[in-house]
Amino acid sequence: MNRRGFLKFAAGGTVGLVASPIIWNTLYDAVYWSQNWGWIPRVPRGDSTYMRTISKLCPSGTGIRVRLVDGQPVRALSDPDNPLSRGALTALAAAETQLMVSPARLKEPLRRTPDGALVAISWEEAEKLLREKLAEAGGSTACISGDPTSTVNELLSSLVESRGSADFYFMPDDEQAALAAWSAMGGMGRLGYDVDNSDFILAIGANMLESWGTVARNRRNFSAGRPAGQEARVKFAYAGPVQNNTAAGADWWLPCRDGMEMELALGIAHLLIKAGHAVPSAGLDDFKALAGEYTPEKVAALTGVDAGRLAEVAKALAGAEKPLVLVGSALGAGGGAGAVMAGIAVNMLLGRVGAEGGLVNLPFPTPVVTGASDYRAVVNRNLIAWSQSVASGETEAPRVLLIYDANPLYSLPSDSGMEEVFTRSGFKVAMASFLSESCARCDLVLPAAMGLERFDDCYTPYGSGEVSWCISHPLVKPFYNSRPMGEVLISLAKELGVETGVKDMPGLLYKKAYSLGANFRKMVESGAVFQKKASGAFSVPVYNTDAIRTALTLKKKAAPLSLAPVVVLGMGTAQTGIPPFATKIITEYQLAGHSSVAQMNAATADKLGVRKGARVTVGNGKVKVPALVDIFEGVLPDAVALSAGLGHTAFDEFSRNKGSNIMTLTSITREPGTGLPVWSSAGVSVDKA
Repeated sequence: MNRRGFLKFAAGGTVGLVASPIIWNTLYDAVYWSQNWGWIPRVPRGDSTYMRTISKLCPSGTGIRVRLVDGQPVRALSDPDNPLSRGALTALAAAETQLMVSPARLKEPLRRTPDGALVAISWEEAEKLLREKLAEAGGSTACISGDPTSTVNELLSSLVESRGSADFYFMPDDEQAALAAWSAMGGMGRLGYDVDNSDFILAIGANMLESWGTVARNRRNFSAGRPAGQEARVKFAYAGPVQNNTAAGADWWLPCRDGMEMELALGIAHLLIKAGHAVPSAGLDDFKALAGEYTPEKVAALTGVDAGRLAEVAKALAGAEKPLVLVGSALGAGGGAGAVMAGIAVNMLLGRVGAEGGLVNLPFPTPVVTGASDYRAVVNRNLIAWSQSVASGETEAPRVLLIYDANPLYSLPSDSGMEEVFTRSGFKVAMASFLSESCARCDLVLPAAMGLERFDDCYTPYGSGEVSWCISHPLVKPFYNSRPMGEVLISLAKELGVETGVKDMPGLLYKKAYSLGANFRKMVESGAVFQKKASGAFSVPVYNTDAIRTALTLKKKAAPLSLAPVVVLGMGTAQTGIPPFATKIITEYQLAGHSSVAQMNAATADKLGVRKGARVTVGNGKVKVPALVDIFEGVLPDAVALSAGLGHTAFDEFSRNKGSNIMTLTSITREPGTGLPVWSSAGVSVDKA
């Protein structure tokens, strides 16, 4: 008799049976045996405690309070005492405890056998193999890191450079374009944004409430500046091709064509100069001449933004006490420096450089590991230039390729050369918590302990307005047979005779704390955050009109439609896949069945001869991906919006084979002047399936 049959039998018993205590004992036994199998997750019993730490899943290091029951982490909560996130919580930070116990985690080191299979081996075998391969490779070693905020990068770069190689790279992100732009305009350090103290923010392409900068902090500033039932203290405007979450929450949405961010910023500059807002600095006259060419009518024709609406936002920007202009890319990478330079120039016109609530100059971190690369040098290194050089045969592929917390095969355009790098490299090693697309192509995979299981840190994520440093410390022993990668690297360096100057991760972070003037013990015990205000502009920036003019000559590929990426942090990152519980927030406007949804407005659909629900293919000439049409008037004419974060072929059932990876629709061009690889603007075609 199954459980349902038994309960029916019990419910149909006589009054005498119901009155008898025997039947209740029997029912209790039935419930016990039918509901308490060992594989069913159960919250442990015991006292609840709360520990403050940071999320290493969230790219901006969101502060969290972790609830532990009998010493076991069971839930990640917001931390109202964290001065950076101030009670805001991102979907990725909330997933810390769930993903920590995920059955999809890498459980053992894996080695590729001659027949191509990945098989489990011991840590002793894995470390010996890695040590031997690095010793054999010598200077033919390269490394790609996907976490620029971690001091573990210093261990990796020290290890690589000790072999005689300078091929240590960060995955591309918006800071690379920002550093190139800031340097071109005369900035000496890192470009920072004092979002906390601004009263009007114009975000051009920067999806600040979902994927740009310190997202949790941006969201908290947004909500705190707009108290319910009261006049808003902070106004927001967003410019982009699709009405995403940032656009929906803003006071003004400027529907700007993709790839026209620089022209829009120059149109704003034109209106500000005309109204008498032009703070002097070197090169102002030349910049005035350039901005004078971008009249409201011309900008409206180029960008699609109504001239009257553009003037309205420019007037509000000029009327604010502490306005701030942010420029970024929809994908968080692949944007050019030209648009950022134009945005810096607008801030300069308003006198917002080095001012409270404006642009600030942040210092670069000082390495504390012996032989580590300088942070500025690493950000300036061009991963795409290197990978394309390897693909073309101009540069020899490394004999050993290390991949740390990154998934370049998924998150870079197909013409980046990364496929050829993986094919031609001799021995590929991945350090990760989940089997990503890149891990699946490696010869050795090391299961990495997650944020709640290791010592790690987060130093001043891009988008910050001040120096900040947070420590992640272990709340529980590593699950399965994973290990903290920092400890593995320190041990590996010692065995290879590489002097790092540190003995373990606590010692490394203590050394970091000492260099900053922070209290290491207090930070670990209480979850405190080290903060240091920016010291203002170290040099007076200049209006580098020649660099902006040169960037304007970037030729955009002709295509019937433009691709408008929609990024939602809850759909994970390239390194995490889609968190299982976050599948609830994936809507029918993003994924239908296993197909991506292509959103377009009615006029575009009529032009293409398609209706809602129609099956189409979206292509860039070389690649075509299937999609279902949805009509949404929040997409510009001649644009098609597709969600990022789909199309995984790895991870688990929650991520695999759901929709298409929009990175396959992008292609790389080089920005004139800076030489930066640009792929944030993509042209596509849509055809009936």
